[in-house]
Amino acid sequence: MELVTADPRVRVRTLDITDLDDYWQLLERNRDHLGQHGDYAELRAADYEMIRAGFEQPIPGEYAFGIRVDGGLVGEIVLHPVNPPHYSLGYWIDGEATGNSHVTTAGRALLDWARTNTGITEVYAGVTVGNRPSIAVLDRLGFVKVSDMDTYTRYRLRLREASSACASGRTP
Repeated sequence: MELVTADPRVRVRTLDITDLDDYWQLLERNRDHLGQHGDYAELRAADYEMIRAGFEQPIPGEYAFGIRVDGGLVGEIVLHPVNPPHYSLGYWIDGEATGNSHVTTAGRALLDWARTNTGITEVYAGVTVGNRPSIAVLDRLGFVKVSDMDTYTRYRLRLREASSACASGRTP
């Protein structure tokens, strides 16, 4: 599945096994970048076989998309089921592609799609303390800060009221 974005250069497409090698190369280039704020430790430690296994057996109910700019894979954006209809939003982008609003563009497309095509009612996101660019992304997407934890801040976005998701018959 491919989502329409406001920027014709930015494409948001479901990640599948055909993306494995592009994803692996992206990860290899960005291991240091991903650890810049102390997050993504599990992904940074993953080897090729672990990444392949994740592509071959996706998490049930998860919506994982690649962010492509001018055809090249530059990042990932994911809606992960936490306690459906509550999901968490996760994303990361190539260090060379930061500062260009690609994550914001992809996030808007994904959240708009989720609002009209799933039963997701709330989306949460956690940002490691000090990761100002990620906080700016969440602000632009309309998330609000809900709590400060020891090492991160939690944000929330309501996509719809729970009763309207049930009334529509949509399920995640």
